Amino acid sequence: MAIFRAFLNAAVQSKMVKFGLQFKATLENVTNVRPEGEDFRWFLKLKCGNCGEIPDKWQYVNLAESAPLKGGRGSASMVQKCKLCSRENSIGKSLRAISSSFATRAERDFFLADILEDTIAPYNAEDSEKFKTMVQFECRGLEPVDFQPQAGFAAQGTESGTAFPEVNLLEKDWTDYDEKVKESVGIYEVTHRFIKC
Repeated sequence: MAIFRAFLNAAVQSKMVKFGLQFKATLENVTNVRPEGEDFRWFLKLKCGNCGEIPDKWQYVNLAESAPLKGGRGSASMVQKCKLCSRENSIGKSLRAISSSFATRAERDFFLADILEDTIAPYNAEDSEKFKTMVQFECRGLEPVDFQPQAGFAAQGTESGTAFPEVNLLEKDWTDYDEKVKESVGIYEVTHRFIKC
């Protein structure tokens, strides 16, 4: 049994792939653009690794929420069934149930992606107009293919340090005014890409 668990754990880990979400924007008088809080919602489109289906609707994941996986295999940030192939997909936090007990085929068939909290990084003034990895997702059976920035970002004035706690990037542009230094601030031409890490 211990040999089987070690083999299964190695097989699961070998199928895990890390994807980095790279962010790019033009910054005007702001720095430290970052997701704010554990409840920040990463709105993604995820491709099913089994059949290639990409749902039309945006799905979000965050560090604060979780739901139980079917069969008591742990928890995940989001659990859904692929509409095309009916496999259960999840973005979540738990592989421990697979590696710590005898796994059935059904237990091996779920897909997993996890937000790697320690990879979350701010986008700073010196990063302006360059791609920089803002977060990594560790995935098994899913691939992130699109990202929609929305509310929940924060930034600060480059010279003044003024906090801008409610930055909404849904329109791919954001502007405000920094009273301390009497100048406009902004984030423009927001774009992104995913890379394998």
